[in-house]
Amino acid sequence: MLFAIHYVTEYHYSSPVTDNLNALRVRPATTMTQRCDEFHVRVDPESRLGRHADYFGTEVIEFGISTPHSALTIDVRARVMTSDPPEPPDPPWESLALPVYDEAAGEFLLASIVEPPNGALDDLFASSERSTPLDSATAICELIPERFEYRRGATYVGSTVADLIGAGAGVCQDFVHLALILLRRHGIAARYVSGYLFAAPQDGGDDSIEVDTHAWIELLLPGAGDRGEPVWLGMDPTNRARADERYVKIGHGRRYDDVPPIKGVYRGGRAELSASVVMTRLDPATSARA
Repeated sequence: MLFAIHYVTEYHYSSPVTDNLNALRVRPATTMTQRCDEFHVRVDPESRLGRHADYFGTEVIEFGISTPHSALTIDVRARVMTSDPPEPPDPPWESLALPVYDEAAGEFLLASIVEPPNGALDDLFASSERSTPLDSATAICELIPERFEYRRGATYVGSTVADLIGAGAGVCQDFVHLALILLRRHGIAARYVSGYLFAAPQDGGDDSIEVDTHAWIELLLPGAGDRGEPVWLGMDPTNRARADERYVKIGHGRRYDDVPPIKGVYRGGRAELSASVVMTRLDPATSARA
């Protein structure tokens, strides 16, 4: 699919602010199944933009505004081509013990998310045991939305998995954090992915829709044979689906706070925030590089 993406964030301050420093993670990634053909960022008040790749390879755009201002607008436009991934390998559990897997997995095997105490996840963990790592990952992405309601407002950006358990409901960020704990307990390397999901029907329906920043997981599957290269596979525990051409990836990390869309500090009054993302499905023929 070919998408045009328009991301706008606006801040209005109760009084003029200064020393407004921000880091954006909004550029769509380049992967085996995704290509970012165009990308533009405009900020108002104007500021010089700096760019670098973070530890996990996500592009970070940084800027600072030192002079007093009462509002800030960040306007991002991108054009992205995506395709469906190939069918993943389905090796046995023993393949997780191969040195080539451990080397590729790195820190994504580590327990970087606080697990609820007193065995709160033991039942879910036992229920997700299957004959292969891929089958267990699929079971996890089925079990989480069966056990927990998707409900906005049930949690907030700083909520823990214990908060999800207590409320019995949460949003995609919470579902992903829970899935990461379970996968890593099984010995499957997994990472948090931030991006967008084009949720309109693929056949018919709207070609332009407003979406929220979405989260899903990528898990590392051993490749075929003793020397097979491990493969990252995207799965969505919120929608019980594998990530396909409808998903646009921005970046990944161990958990949410490795890939927030925007993070910043400033001196001054309170801020009111509004944000929107519009995805438009285009005809691939409109892109000379498609």
